[in-house]
Amino acid sequence: MRIEREQQEAARDDERDERRRPAFRPDVEGLRAVALGLVLLYHAGVPWFPGGYVGVDVFFVVSGFLITGLLLREAERHGKVSLLRFYGRRARRLLPAAAVVVLAVCLAAVQWMPPLERRNVAADAVGAALYATNWQQAGRAVDYSAADAEASPLQHYWSLAVEEQFYLAWPLLVLAVLWTFRKVRGGGKKPVRAGDTGRAPLPARFGLRARLAVVLGALAAVSFAHAVRLSAEEGGVAYFSTFTRGWELAVGGLLALVPAAAWRRALPAAGTGAGPGARTGALAAGALAAAGLAAVAYAGLRFDDATRFPGPWGLLPVLGTAAVIAAGCGPAAHPVARLLSVPPLRYAGRISYSWYLWHWPAVVFVPLALDRELSVRWMLVVVAAAALPAALTHRLVEEPVRRARVLLPTPRALAVGAACTTATVLVAAGSWISAPTIALASAEQARGAAALADEDQPQKSAKALRPLPEKATDDRGKVHDDGCLAGQQETESGDCAYGNKGGSDTVVLFGDSHAMQYSPALEKITERRGLRLVTLTKSACTPAQVTVFNNQLQRTYTECDEWRDNALDRIEEEDPDLIITGTQDVKTVVEDGKRLGGKESAKAHQKGYEETMDDLLGTGATVLTLADNPYPPEDIPSCVSGAVRDLEDCAFSEADGYGYEPVSARANAKFDEVGLIDPKPVMCKDGTCPAVIGNVIVYRNGAHITASYMETLTDWLDGQLPRVT
Repeated sequence: MRIEREQQEAARDDERDERRRPAFRPDVEGLRAVALGLVLLYHAGVPWFPGGYVGVDVFFVVSGFLITGLLLREAERHGKVSLLRFYGRRARRLLPAAAVVVLAVCLAAVQWMPPLERRNVAADAVGAALYATNWQQAGRAVDYSAADAEASPLQHYWSLAVEEQFYLAWPLLVLAVLWTFRKVRGGGKKPVRAGDTGRAPLPARFGLRARLAVVLGALAAVSFAHAVRLSAEEGGVAYFSTFTRGWELAVGGLLALVPAAAWRRALPAAGTGAGPGARTGALAAGALAAAGLAAVAYAGLRFDDATRFPGPWGLLPVLGTAAVIAAGCGPAAHPVARLLSVPPLRYAGRISYSWYLWHWPAVVFVPLALDRELSVRWMLVVVAAAALPAALTHRLVEEPVRRARVLLPTPRALAVGAACTTATVLVAAGSWISAPTIALASAEQARGAAALADEDQPQKSAKALRPLPEKATDDRGKVHDDGCLAGQQETESGDCAYGNKGGSDTVVLFGDSHAMQYSPALEKITERRGLRLVTLTKSACTPAQVTVFNNQLQRTYTECDEWRDNALDRIEEEDPDLIITGTQDVKTVVEDGKRLGGKESAKAHQKGYEETMDDLLGTGATVLTLADNPYPPEDIPSCVSGAVRDLEDCAFSEADGYGYEPVSARANAKFDEVGLIDPKPVMCKDGTCPAVIGNVIVYRNGAHITASYMETLTDWLDGQLPRVT
């Protein structure tokens, strides 16, 4: 009896503590402002905050804490969780503002973006409406052809998609735990009261929390382990995946599951009669919160794009955020909570959702509207000015919809969400339809490089093009379509031969995608000459004997080193008569685990290329180097799609196109016996590099040349190659 009374008294104490725990946390609202500030500084390009992206992780932890607390309170009060009510609240809270910004972005895209980019924005708008943006971005992270695509004004919706997917799944898991919990207690749907222990030796409510903690803890552990593994293998995918981010929301959720009594004992307030520890409660809480803020700040200042993220280094900002939240869960007041609760921070936190929604479209569209690049100082003004539409959206959209009594019934709230989604999709479709098209140029019209001899070059306008702008990205040639460009995680090239496959004389094409792009012309040349063409090419992998950093994988490109060794062995086996090698000159070299920058990286790249030249010359074959081609300052197919009547707008100067260190050409200069093939004369004329030559689009994406244009270079390239006998 005495033990039962003690359990009931403890349960009543827990219940009182839960009632005393404030539902609203002003310090958490201020913490949202800190998270937003980090993101704004990062997107404004402030160099002192290369890790400002960790602000998103702060948002994740806060969301996990708040949403789990909301679900837990409903479960404990009513013994159940209403999915429709929960989803209705989320719809009222999130969808209207998100829809307003997406609609505004679609309208701005029609005004300031070329048709091809307009279509991309329309597709992104549908992804945003369906909260699938993170998976769109993850797909682009592994698509090498999309690596140089323009930034989407809706790409920041990826974090909202992760949260919405969590909101969709977590209530279902809570319901499942409630169901099993009622089975243990003997059935029934009555509220879970502190004194109603049922069969459990501890208060039943704690039993529910414990079960939820086990589920959430297990999910967090699995998600974190997956994040660590995937961050090491495919950093781009890991960054956007729901499965690698779930643990961050789960950490916040685990905090919400800790009973108030536990916080009271851990961080007692002065004057509570809790003994000597009460006098140090505020000091301990303040130290914990300060350490947490320091961890978040350190991550923002010291992390960068090379940091393995979200695992394992995501632990620092996530646990730092958890520490700040935990410090405020007890009754002890502390200075950090008071600092985070100052009115300016609280207001910024209150409108942080809308501010986050508006800031990135402003970063994308303001330079487009002004038709010039902005300095970091002006970008700071832009992201700060986004507070104005954010405040208006919060006041005129978020709050009225959230508080509207007519929308309190769940079906109406869900109807509002459905209406927002439908409207977004319809406007996105309108943006797609509004994109004009142009005719496909015939073979006679598509003269390509032959038109460079004409006096009216560079070409000023076009009535037909080849390829069409929307198809240019896929205009890559047979070698690529056959899968003969080794993928980023492959370490060997397939058995890919072209031209006269039975020929006794062999030509090897060796290098990355900037070498592979010559294959359409080389196929025709080798077939014409009766030569056998073997392609040994790998995406983003230089033939130079250096280790490089892969921007898509977000790590050292170890597969490139292994592939290069295998390719050199294969070249010896092939015993070729002619070796043609080429690479993208712009690479980031890694030495002793650190990325080299600028000229230092170019110097190391050149030295590694010279070592490869030595090896290739040792085979006894004739060796030729392909000098790198110009780099357009913008996406050419997108530009051309909106400038068919004024193609000069898409042309660029040689100075802009060749603003890099000419690594391959300089390496070639070290060897008298190595020939150099320089494409500049067939890419530029009179100091200008056109986007379209002879009705043929020159670049498919980034600095990659379309197969259509390369085919028109066949005769020129044939004249550059020595006779092989």
